Amino acid sequence: MSKEPTYAEAFTELQQIVNEIETGDVSVDILALKVKRAVQLIRICKLKLSSTEEEVNLILKELEDQDRA
Repeated sequence: MSKEPTYAEAFTELQQIVNEIETGDVSVDILALKVKRAVQLIRICKLKLSSTEEEVNLILKELEDQDRA
């Protein structure tokens, strides 16, 4: 089982795929595979961003609660 890439790894791979598609470096035979992988990478990035946002909001709320006490 392969490990999930970090946000930076996923974003870099996604950029690479987009660049390949934009420049026409992807053959029609593997285009669908590249698009599927891009969708997976987008999901990973969105999940990591959402998770980080939740963590930051929790930390900020804890700080606010400490300031009020």
